[in-house]
Amino acid sequence: MKLFRTYLMALCFAMLFACGAGNEDKRDTMEDAEHFEPINGDVVENDDENSEASLTAIANIASASGSKLTGKATFRQQEDGKVKFELEVKNAKPGQHAVHLHENGDCSAADASSAGGHWNPTNTKHGKRGEGEFHKGDIGNMEVGNDGNGSMEMTVEGWSIGGAKDSNILNKAVIVHAGADDFTSQPSGAAGAMIGCGVIKQGVE
Repeated sequence: MKLFRTYLMALCFAMLFACGAGNEDKRDTMEDAEHFEPINGDVVENDDENSEASLTAIANIASASGSKLTGKATFRQQEDGKVKFELEVKNAKPGQHAVHLHENGDCSAADASSAGGHWNPTNTKHGKRGEGEFHKGDIGNMEVGNDGNGSMEMTVEGWSIGGAKDSNILNKAVIVHAGADDFTSQPSGAAGAMIGCGVIKQGVE
């Protein structure tokens, strides 16, 4: 009988030890899980800051060709893959001003000629976006009021922030022209001098 009681006590101690260890393992697993969240059934590390940066790009617009124009363009990748574009400028002359993306992310020249021509990776004719042929960099005309302020926004299919080469807008230049785009003249729409230039860079606002 004494031997049987000793055996029961040893068995109880063993069971208590096993339960305690299991709880510790469970707590460790739960703590680790706080740093991850599932996406489509997979477990990946959650990094909200990097995710936000990868979906946003900005271009600070500086004056060119003797103008006083300044502004900012913002690009945000949408869930459907399109990119929302928003532009605000100030100190511009009233009227319509053409806006394009140019192929080189270089605004170093005084007249912004270092930005090169329109971004046109598919080698199409210049035109009006959404109607027939047009460059990937064709955007449209922005109206500037008598106060010198102007803005425009649009959602663009075929652009990406860091995607394929023929859709990636990073390191392109946002150009504001002195005049309106006639959407006909080749290769740039007869929009006149480049009076504002900004390089598109990935980042968080």
